[in-house]
Amino acid sequence: MNRILHPADGVDAPAQSTEIDRALLRLLSVPFFAMLTAIGAQIAVPIEPFGIPITLQTLMVLLAAMALGPKLGMASMVLYLVMGIVGVGVFAEGESGLLLLLGQTGGYLFGFVVCQPIAHKLVKRRDGSIRGWLALFLAGIAVHMVIFIFGVPWLWWTHLVDEQSVPLSWDRAIYGGFTVFIPGILLKSGIAAGIGAWVLPWVARRLW
Repeated sequence: MNRILHPADGVDAPAQSTEIDRALLRLLSVPFFAMLTAIGAQIAVPIEPFGIPITLQTLMVLLAAMALGPKLGMASMVLYLVMGIVGVGVFAEGESGLLLLLGQTGGYLFGFVVCQPIAHKLVKRRDGSIRGWLALFLAGIAVHMVIFIFGVPWLWWTHLVDEQSVPLSWDRAIYGGFTVFIPGILLKSGIAAGIGAWVLPWVARRLW
């Protein structure tokens, strides 16, 4: 006896395949950006006066924020921190461990997680399309500002409570924890804007 075909039979197969591909891509994007951030952390140049390194970490953090959106972006950065906490040398210059998160750079690392929702909202229009290069650049600046808003007070506080360290004035904390990094902020925001203008339209179709 022949099977009676219904109009819906087989129609949803391509759509189901697309959704599976999208779900797989979203799943893989989390460890992918966590690993990119880890790789970027190894390109580090310590900057005086406190030895806080300038790295490519924040470039990768910014790209994650632009590309993944709030939930996946935060998940990728949480995974990155967890990898470092359990002993994988993913932090700057191959360092790891919980104590590093409690040290002078811990605020910056926590800022990696908190900044994730910012860029996505700035680069995406209501219709889902991508804004222009200037918006991408400003999103990069905004993401960096969030990171430094967490990083500088944490830097000041760790020097205050550490008996072996000289307490910092706010002027010194802002200079050594933010001002010296301004050229890098501008450069990395520009690079991220260029990459984003090229890649984000593809990402928006396949990941969002």
